[in-house]
Amino acid sequence: MNNQQPDPQAILDKAIELAGVSSWENFSLLELASGLHCDLSHIKHYFRSKDDMAEALFNRADKVMLATHSRASFLSVDEALVSAIMCWFECLSPHKPLVREILAYKLEPGHFHLQAHGLTRISRTVQWFLHVSGRSYSGINRILDEIAVTQAYLISFSFFLFDNSDKHQATRNLLTRLIKKITRTEAFIARLSR
Repeated sequence: MNNQQPDPQAILDKAIELAGVSSWENFSLLELASGLHCDLSHIKHYFRSKDDMAEALFNRADKVMLATHSRASFLSVDEALVSAIMCWFECLSPHKPLVREILAYKLEPGHFHLQAHGLTRISRTVQWFLHVSGRSYSGINRILDEIAVTQAYLISFSFFLFDNSDKHQATRNLLTRLIKKITRTEAFIARLSR
């Protein structure tokens, strides 16, 4: 074996490469280890399963979005939210077929553990979107906003996975409309509660 052991990013990149040749479900961890010239125990040190690798792909999108949007901007709160979510989507853009396969695998009947983990993954990612965009509601308004933004994110993500428009402009348009609708609805509710 090679003295230079692959790091987690190299392992993930190779897994993505192998899944692109066959599929997410069909590439083997043994094939991955062989392609990286390491043993399975080295891979297990970083990834207990393929699902951990899938999570690493989504974590990569989180990191890119946070690095890009953690600085103060001149965007409105809604524009910042759309920009953060679109940045997250764009990070996954080169791997859309693979992401569709990963999500199909996670949603298979009997994969309750993956689905439960998926809910916490969605919640964490949405929390980061809310933080970087500067949405700062409290109490029941925070809960309602989080639910509405989560819904907009999931609708847009589903659309994005099949969007072939230039620079995913159709996804951006859909997401912008959904976020504007949330803001209008929240403003209307706030006026009613005065």
